[in-house]
Amino acid sequence: MIDAARREFAHHGYTATTIEAISAASDVPAATIYRLFSSKLGILKGILDTAIAGDDEAVAVLDRPPARQALGDADPRQRISGFVGVTAAINARIGSVYRVLAAAADAEPGARELLDAIDGQRARGQGELVRSLARDAALRPGLRSREAGDIVHALQSPEVYRMLVVDRGWPPARYERWLTDTLAAQLLP
Repeated sequence: MIDAARREFAHHGYTATTIEAISAASDVPAATIYRLFSSKLGILKGILDTAIAGDDEAVAVLDRPPARQALGDADPRQRISGFVGVTAAINARIGSVYRVLAAAADAEPGARELLDAIDGQRARGQGELVRSLARDAALRPGLRSREAGDIVHALQSPEVYRMLVVDRGWPPARYERWLTDTLAAQLLP
């Protein structure tokens, strides 16, 4: 049902997608969908939660081995590179669904709240990278943690990923190299 909902949202957008269409595409009764997700926005949230994590396990991204390993790397550049890998994988998974949510946020207050919550969650996660660099005195002189967080938040955004990888056709490995180089140049001494 989740895959059918993802396809419906990607193809028709948030407003035009109905629970009935998701029901028809998935062969799951509409009543069951309502019982599981309560609303169309609930379905979109479920899709995004699974896409962000990469599975349906109740483990936060920062508590998963790739993020823990990246944040634990003693070399600041390698720490950035590992964190870029985690973020790039998330951005690849959320892709079209994030765009659906961003478009819906202009018209529906609940979608705006969800987008803001996801954006806040992303900023907090990225803040862990900045805090780890600051703790190790690895931020370039004069760069405040808040500014560093803003830089990471902007450059690791789903929008920048989409612009370069999806719209401009960059291979994901090129994007990751560019982002690692750019963040290292902006953040490190």
